[in-house]
Amino acid sequence: MWPFRGRPQLPADLADRLPPAAARYAVIDSELTGLDPRLDAIVSLGGLRIAEGRIVLADRFYEEVCPACALTATSIVLHGITPEAVRDRPAIGAVLEQFTAFCASDILVGHFIEIDLEFLRAAYAQAGLPQIDNPVLDTWPLYDWLASREPGDGGPGLPRLKDPRLPALAQALGVPSRAEHNALGDAYVTAQVFQRLLRRLERWGVATVGQLLSIGHPKHALHKQGSAPPLT
Repeated sequence: MWPFRGRPQLPADLADRLPPAAARYAVIDSELTGLDPRLDAIVSLGGLRIAEGRIVLADRFYEEVCPACALTATSIVLHGITPEAVRDRPAIGAVLEQFTAFCASDILVGHFIEIDLEFLRAAYAQAGLPQIDNPVLDTWPLYDWLASREPGDGGPGLPRLKDPRLPALAQALGVPSRAEHNALGDAYVTAQVFQRLLRRLERWGVATVGQLLSIGHPKHALHKQGSAPPLT
């Protein structure tokens, strides 16, 4: 069972029949003090809903939290959140139930989302809450799969990218991006990237959620990048 509102996991037979555009997605992003979940922590968490292929701007989540470790100079420069800004903010454990309710039983979407999930798993465990068990999609393997199609065979003609970071991906797809590290802003850019990928994937014959989940599995992103995925 998923912990989100007690809804059951997407049945395999439904995943094999449901068109990707008919599914609901929660596009998420987090800002961190660093990339080691043993030493670092979440400092902000954001999310947006996609329903019927559209970004629902009114249905969003954003919280800055007081991290469980000190903010470093590097992280402050990266995301612009200072110790003073989060001194009186709640700890991550206090906002997880609200985040859980936002995500519900939707498919989670993110850019190198396994990074976010590692930190979320640690936070849920520390708070004594059930772990996230939603289906998950990563925008990088979705893009890479499309870019590997041959234009001569009817492929989308997308460039192969050496830079897998979100701003480079957004630029390749014509999505405006200011490369600012903000959890809600990056979730919005990721949501627009996902919309464009979704349209191309459907034209390329990806007709079911099951196919989509297979192509966009986070393990493909980590396999290509090794053990040190890039910061978005």
